[in-house]
Parts: sequence; C-alpha cells; structure tokens
Amino acid sequence: MAKDMADVVQRIQSHPRYQALRRKRSRFGWTLTVLMLVVYYGYIGLIAFDKPFLAQAIGSGVTSIGIPIGLGVIVFTILITLLYIRRANGEYDRETAQILKDATP
Repeated sequence: MAKDMADVVQRIQSHPRYQALRRKRSRFGWTLTVLMLVVYYGYIGLIAFDKPFLAQAIGSGVTSIGIPIGLGVIVFTILITLLYIRRANGEYDRETAQILKDATP
C-alpha cells in the first residue's frame, strides 16, 4: 500500500501540469507578497520619514490624512487576500483536480 502511494506521489510530482501549477502558484504568491511589503513598508516609511504629511488635517476636522491611508493598507490587505482565495478556490483547485485525475489509476 505504501509503495502504491509513493508511486502516485511520484507520478504527481513528475506531472508537467503539476510543475506548471507549482511555478504559477509560487510566482503569484511572491507577487502578492512583494505588493504587500511595498504597501506596508511604504506606509511605515511615511510614518518614519514624513510625519508632517500624514499629520495634515482633512478639511476642517481633526482627522489626519494618515488615517485613510492606514485604512487603505488594511483594505488592500483584505483585497489581495480575497484575490488569492478566489484564484486558489477556482483555478488552482481545478488544476489540482485534473492533475489528480491524470496521475491516479
């Protein structure tokens, strides 16, 4: 039984569609990671190096421009998470199912 399972794992790992899926998923994950790091550290950089910009009041109220930018970072995080979930539950799951179908007897 273990030998059969090892054979299935080997067939899956050597399947060209599996290799393509791994590359595609990895590239997409790294792209989202870099985007998130740029947005997050960009905001932290503004806090560290341009406090007067972030402290500017919006209109005549007490809310500064830093608040909506910070909320934008949170919204951006949620959006890229939803984007990844959508792709993982759609495209990646379909590809995985097809690979399993092709690789298992």
